[in-house]
Amino acid sequence: MSVYDYSARSIKGEPVSLSAYRGKVLVIVNTASKCGFTPQYEGLEALYQQYRDQGLEILGFPCDQFGGQEPGSDAEVEAFCKLNYGVTFPLFEKTLVRGPEAAPLFHYLTDQAPFEGFDTQTPGGAKMQAFLQEKLPEYYEGDGIKWNFTKFLVDREGRVVGRFESTVDPASLSSRIEALL
Repeated sequence: MSVYDYSARSIKGEPVSLSAYRGKVLVIVNTASKCGFTPQYEGLEALYQQYRDQGLEILGFPCDQFGGQEPGSDAEVEAFCKLNYGVTFPLFEKTLVRGPEAAPLFHYLTDQAPFEGFDTQTPGGAKMQAFLQEKLPEYYEGDGIKWNFTKFLVDREGRVVGRFESTVDPASLSSRIEALL
């Protein structure tokens, strides 16, 4: 199995087989428009602009599972991303990414790249870990996605080669992306 065995619906509702991205390096990320990490859209778009001609695709999956931070319709999400962050990378329909009802793609991603913890040496990592352990301990347990803007790096063969939690800035993925291009 690889990510190419999955499909999703574009933000406009059109079916998309991820096999359409065969041979590309992918960053697959669950997003939200009203989250403290929402400014990461800017960093994701910067990565896309820098590396897309070399074969990078960023696939954004809006999700409303974490604090109701993606309340709008798909059309509203798309407009927000374009207007506020100039997003040009592909966006998909709002998607469940955690729990038994999660989209099969996200079950696959979390199976392939288990949760390894937050970098508690960073203020954001320590804060996120403490927040989840105190307020949402059921989210902290296991390998499920912990919050918005969890990023999965996929190589040109469709294999998941990295998982980066919400607190990881998109720019820090540059060297890993370059190594795969």
